[in-house]
Amino acid sequence: MVLPDYQGHGLVNLMSSLITGLGGKAPEYPPLAAWPDGIMQGIRHVVLILVDGLGYDYLLSQGAETRLAQTVHCRMTSVFPSTTASAITSVYTGVAPQQHGLTGWHMYFRELGSVLAVLPGVPRYGGVTLKKSGIPVNRFFSHRSVFERIPRKCHVVSPARIACSDFNLAHRGKAAITDYTTGDAFFAALERIVRQRSERTFTYAYWPDFDHVCHEVGSHSDAALAHLTAFDAAYQAFITAIRATPTLVLVAADHGFIDTSPARTVNLADHPDLADALVLPLCGEPRLAYCYVKPRQASRFEQYILTELAHCIELRDSQELLEKGFFGTGTPHPRLAERIGDYTLVMKENWIVKDRLPFEREHRQVGVHGGVDAAEMYVPLCIER
Repeated sequence: MVLPDYQGHGLVNLMSSLITGLGGKAPEYPPLAAWPDGIMQGIRHVVLILVDGLGYDYLLSQGAETRLAQTVHCRMTSVFPSTTASAITSVYTGVAPQQHGLTGWHMYFRELGSVLAVLPGVPRYGGVTLKKSGIPVNRFFSHRSVFERIPRKCHVVSPARIACSDFNLAHRGKAAITDYTTGDAFFAALERIVRQRSERTFTYAYWPDFDHVCHEVGSHSDAALAHLTAFDAAYQAFITAIRATPTLVLVAADHGFIDTSPARTVNLADHPDLADALVLPLCGEPRLAYCYVKPRQASRFEQYILTELAHCIELRDSQELLEKGFFGTGTPHPRLAERIGDYTLVMKENWIVKDRLPFEREHRQVGVHGGVDAAEMYVPLCIER
């Protein structure tokens, strides 16, 4: 089990170093312990590229021949849980899930009386987005954007399909959004930004496609390595093209991956006694699920896990995880406790747990994340100056 490090060796600490290094007010979390002294000196443009799903262990093993692997500066931990909805929000806000309160792909929002898929902002059963439902997403999330903390011209470079999503717009702050549809357009947009001389800039650039490939066919597939190799080649060309500019380029990730299989899947439909003890569908992630248990079924629920599923599930009291600092340190989000349920199922080895709503399309993923395995929790920081 690898736990998140919020004291100087995690993704949140990288954001703290960036905020202060770019002239912003010191945030709630300490700076990255491995942040190089004087790295900002003489720099006009800072680019943070986030490659969704690029784990530290994977990069140094499968991707050992890439330029990215050769420029790894340090290893960091993701947040808890090690998933995009939580980690990307930490990048967008500079704080941990303890403060921003987003704890997985599927979340129960008591204030809405619904379980939502957080990033697309739709109910789990489907339907329209929060904004189309008449909910003001800025007020709903109420997060302070990292771009409001940094006194520079800020940019977000994001895929066209999500660039102006409710989630992105709620977290953009003052940043200008540039969308793209291809890898060439991605790096061309970054090159245009760092070649302009009128302003000092900070750019956050998001690349989700590696994550998609790993989900579909696995992180140790030939397709995943081919994708990383192609991205790395385009990245090298970008670095060469901007060599003469005063630019600092950082490459990081939100989480890594672990591959699973149907034989390592706990389907709730196969455990009706367990399913019957729940008052809501499973929330969180297949690798780390939050359980809302019927008031008089707690003992029955616990006993079932401990006797029937102890080989693949570690049962944790969600309040205990909160008190022990799994989600971060400091004052918690006022709704954090109700967003993590009564119990948390922490899946062992490469096991996952799944349920399925009536009429919900079954979607099998080979690569998964969200848990506390080293492959999921450790992410790289690569530096080019």
